Amino acid sequence: MIDGILAIDAGGITSALSLPEQKKIEAVLLTHHHFDHTRDLVTLAANAGYCWQGQLVVYALRHTLDVVTQCLLDGKMYINFLEYPTADKPTLVLEAIEPHSRKSIAGYDVLAVPAKHSVPAVGYQITSPDGTSLFFTGDTTVGISDQWHHISPQLLIIEVSGSNKYGEQLKKFGHLDASLLKEELLRFRRLKGHLPRVIVVHIGNPLEPEIGEEVAQ
Repeated sequence: MIDGILAIDAGGITSALSLPEQKKIEAVLLTHHHFDHTRDLVTLAANAGYCWQGQLVVYALRHTLDVVTQCLLDGKMYINFLEYPTADKPTLVLEAIEPHSRKSIAGYDVLAVPAKHSVPAVGYQITSPDGTSLFFTGDTTVGISDQWHHISPQLLIIEVSGSNKYGEQLKKFGHLDASLLKEELLRFRRLKGHLPRVIVVHIGNPLEPEIGEEVAQ
């Protein structure tokens, strides 16, 4: 969540936020279509549509929007929030973005940057009106550093999805371990001359203590 109004991905947003907190959301940015990043679009839309008759704009690559529309928002599992309450004013509005394009979204300058993953994906550099900026990579793997010259964030939020002993498997599925992360960060420092503050995130993992130690090293 960016300042309570801009959400990046929607994997668990309605279980993490109260209804008043959800009501403040103006837009959602999707990094890619995988279920753990999109599944709560339905429940968020349900709350917005039923509880306060709001409207949310969802931004993503055209590929991401196509998959989400066909598999999650097609009206078969639940109401089609792309047409509810009316086709003229639906709860969800989908807006396609292009890699390396900038948009003004909810008052922020948003730059979509291609991310290396197992499916088409982007990360987002988000800059507030006062110039504060972060870059959220989303799920990514070796090669995200190819995009470092496009961004200049004060905060980098990046993933580590497993321990170093699974490095080859993680690369295959489009993720990082701590040793792979190190190489990507070294490339950032060589290019920029510094490192921003770095926060490492991803889905909960039974190996989290081991992963945490490897990241610390």
